[in-house]
Amino acid sequence: MPHTKSQEKRDRQAIANRARNRAIRSELKTRARQVEEAAGGGDREAAEQALRIAQKRIDQAVAKGVLKKNTAARRKARLAHLVSGS
Repeated sequence: MPHTKSQEKRDRQAIANRARNRAIRSELKTRARQVEEAAGGGDREAAEQALRIAQKRIDQAVAKGVLKKNTAARRKARLAHLVSGS
């Protein structure tokens, strides 16, 4: 139970932020899976398009503080390597 008004507000904000962050992380997983499926299917053009979208979403997650910069770089590099190999 919060003791102050400011803590009540922080609790409300934390709930909203957690929901937003979970939605963003879920979308990142979906985008990564789409890249993997396109690369596995051998459709290079679809894989590259999916990669561009995934990279954009990863960068947006960094801007919103959902991911750290190095984590984003690692994820983007792994996806790019996956696509370049297909």
